[in-house]
Amino acid sequence: MTTTYGTLHGKVALVTGGSRGIGAATVLRLAREGADVALTYVNGKEAAADVVRRVEALGRRAVALRADSADPEEAVGAVAGAADSLGGRLDVLVNNVGVGVLGPLEGLSLVDVDRVLAVNVRGVFLASQAAAAVMGAGGRIITIGTCMTQRVPGPGGTLYAMSKSALVGLTKALARELGGRGITANIVHPGPTDTDMNPADGAYAAGQAAMTALGRFGTVEEVAGAVAYLAGAEYVTGAEFAVDGGHAA
Repeated sequence: MTTTYGTLHGKVALVTGGSRGIGAATVLRLAREGADVALTYVNGKEAAADVVRRVEALGRRAVALRADSADPEEAVGAVAGAADSLGGRLDVLVNNVGVGVLGPLEGLSLVDVDRVLAVNVRGVFLASQAAAAVMGAGGRIITIGTCMTQRVPGPGGTLYAMSKSALVGLTKALARELGGRGITANIVHPGPTDTDMNPADGAYAAGQAAMTALGRFGTVEEVAGAVAYLAGAEYVTGAEFAVDGGHAA
């Protein structure tokens, strides 16, 4: 079966946290663009297997790897596992995995802080470091941030916004660090997006949608489209892409 677009034909990608939501949509979009794709998961084994089957139905290769990005060895090992499983190379890393702990500042525990920073910051750094070591010219590192790095519309987001804001600095530094090798690094900031964790018909959805200029939630496919663009773009690096319906306008 031929792919829909083919701009990434022959490329190998890794999407962390790719068993559901934005991650799963990104895996499928990259496959439609022609890439073979590895994805990581922690608890969603069956969901990950389903994504693999859907990629294979598109005529591309796929592999699901169990890896907890909070564990340094597993965060790094996922990169090696993806390359080893799909031909010994890696061209695109999508740092999608993340955890969100929202709540009043005084209620956040040290356990919360350590978990969020381990997954959202340290895990992303280690995966990017490992990927950069095996990428050649044309490599792409794309990280999923959040609209809350641009605008925090209310209380309860200190830990999550802090962790994701760190990724902006990481992305810009990676762009400078790796640009001479022809490797780009960019970050995508989704706004309110319709997923099983934050459904567009959920209890808090109306307020979130009202904070956007378009007055609606985004779709996972819209975010995945931005990732696919960056995976193929050659003269874009160190950039922040808002896919947020005007949340930061």
